Amino acid sequence: MGDIDDALQRADQEHFTKQPPKSLQARVNFLIKHLGTAKAVAQEIGVTADSVNRYRRGTRKHPPKDIAARIDAAVRARWQPQVRKRRRNQAATTTGITVETRARFGYTAAIGTTDDGRFRRLTVHLPPPYARRLFDADTQGATDQQMRQIIAEGLKETYFQNAGTRATDLSEVEINDIDYIDVEF
Repeated sequence: MGDIDDALQRADQEHFTKQPPKSLQARVNFLIKHLGTAKAVAQEIGVTADSVNRYRRGTRKHPPKDIAARIDAAVRARWQPQVRKRRRNQAATTTGITVETRARFGYTAAIGTTDDGRFRRLTVHLPPPYARRLFDADTQGATDQQMRQIIAEGLKETYFQNAGTRATDLSEVEINDIDYIDVEF
């Protein structure tokens, strides 16, 4: 997982209509329901099937912090898939996405202009076609670099070129270093 994928996961989770199960036993039961077996859950979270069964029965109630975090992440990744799908579809067709980031941007532009990369803090609303491309890339398992390129193209058109009214000689924008990035839809 990369920076962009993490940002998309956080944005998905902001739209939950109900909170995921809170108790360890309920979380493990939820995972068993979705993954089918205790062995599959064990592989997902990195423990033995016996440990999963102890969590499920309630005989072990306090897993180590890293295991508890993996259980929480696995539950959140599978929680309310229809809500996620509906919000992504809405963003990809009508509302678009808002990207807030502090990153180092590199430029390729005409001679005589600055192409020095520098950190910028941007909050930019990208139109629905970029949201669609980003979600499609995420679904298809694109690398973080490929998803950065989609966002960079959207920022180039929307922010740097202002829909073709300025910086028309700017040919490429790259996101090199990301300090932080958040996506909202």
